[in-house]
Formats: sequence, C-alpha cells, structure tokens
Amino acid sequence: MPPCRSPVLQSLCSPAPQPAVHFVVIGDFGSGDQHKADVAALVKSWKPDFILTVGDNNYPFGSGDTIDANIGQFYHEFIHPYRGAYGQGADINRFFPTLGNHDWLVENAYPYLDYFTLPGNERYYDFVWGPLHFFALDSDSREPDGFRKDSPQADWLQKKLAESSAQWKIAYLHHPPYSSGTNGGVAWMDWPFREWGAHLVLAGHDHIYERLEVNGLPYLINGLGGGAIYALSTPVPGSQLRYNRDYGALFCEASESRLRCQFITVGGEVVDTLTLAK
Repeated sequence: MPPCRSPVLQSLCSPAPQPAVHFVVIGDFGSGDQHKADVAALVKSWKPDFILTVGDNNYPFGSGDTIDANIGQFYHEFIHPYRGAYGQGADINRFFPTLGNHDWLVENAYPYLDYFTLPGNERYYDFVWGPLHFFALDSDSREPDGFRKDSPQADWLQKKLAESSAQWKIAYLHHPPYSSGTNGGVAWMDWPFREWGAHLVLAGHDHIYERLEVNGLPYLINGLGGGAIYALSTPVPGSQLRYNRDYGALFCEASESRLRCQFITVGGEVVDTLTLAK
C-alpha cells in the first residue's frame, strides 16, 4: 500500500499549512510630523510582511522636495529599490502605495511615480502575496485611464478579478465610495466591486476610521495615519462603526480560511475587528 494511504502516515504526506500573512494599512499619513512618527512606530512594532497605503502619502503638495522626508524617513526599510537618504531599503519591495489627491498636485504625479518602483503602470496595479490578491486603484479624477466604472481602469479591474483564483481579493484606493466623514463618499468610485469578485475594499481620504457594509461587501476607511483628524458626519447607510479620537493603523492577518483586520490606535486600543471566513 502506498505510504500516503496509510492512516498513520497520511499527515506526513499532506502539504504543510502555510504561515499566516500579516500586513498593515495606513492612510493619509504623509505629514512627516509626530503623529506620523507615532503611527510608524506602531506599524513597525508589528513586524508586518508588507504595508499598503490608501493614498495621500506626501503632504501638502506631493512635491519631490518632501517625499523622502514624508515617506522614506519612516518606511525606507520596506521600500525596494530605496534611493533616499534615511538608511537601507528592503531586499524586495514590501511597500505598496496608492495615489491620493495630494500626490497628484504636482503635474502627472511625477515625484510619486519617480520615487516608487511598482508593478504595471504604477498608478494602478495588482500583486499576489500568499492567499491574497491585491488591486491598487487610482481613484483620482486626473487618472489618464479614467476613474469611473465604465473606464479602461475599471475594465482592467473587472478582468483581473475574474481571472484571479486567490482566496482573498482586496481592492484598495484613496477616495471611498461611501463615508460618514467630512468629505463624504465619492460617487464616481461606486463600482460594483462585489459583483466583480472583490471580498473587501479599503480606502482613505476622510481622516477617520469607519467600517461599512454595502450590498453585502465590507468597506474599511482608514485615514488616521498622521494628517489632521476630521469630524464625523451623519452616518450613511451601511455604516457600522465610526471613530475619530486617535491615530492608528489597520493590522491584518490572512490565512487560506480567514482574514481578520483590526484598527488599533497608537495607544494600543483595539477599536474594531472585521473577520471574514471561508
């Protein structure tokens, strides 16, 4: 009898379980001040595999004169290739940003595009890490390939989601389609993410934390990475939790069967937990 059919040896023949993937999401963080430093210290204390950003990486004007001080000073060890002045970079890239409206204030967003080396056209792109497939989107109205659900960018996303066999498919962008913050939701990003196959959407732009569920799909807004905190407005339909009392970041853990994201403040408070299971 082949060894793998033996009940005694079957466990030895099964594939070893893959270790959980840990990642962090920061948003609206590009201020370079103490709040940003506090969030960066929190993020690095978790020793994540990689970091996502949901935009506004470089306040106030997206300038090449400020980008390294606002990003590399705090996260150079996650960036590859890193050519800035604050130390050694990573051996492989572990920093995956998205463009925000402040990053677009310089024509063609060239400081951002010159600073990072990212997949695809660098404005919107995808990558896979373990059981996760991420889709970074450019939600800004200056995106050359469009920003509405009938745009070339949206067509790219729909096709990529359909082709993906990943356990978890996550879209992330700057402008949230729904929000109870000061800015509010951005109607042009009301794309049919769930129908196209996404399991979670991450956004920033409003400097709050909010968890929503709209049409059966969870949305997390995290704009508390270092910029001035915004007020909360009237809860929009689907809003489940809102918070704006302190800065923090999303800490997420993913396996083949579970995805859990927690918003945790710089003071260590666990404000919210979202758990998705297969």
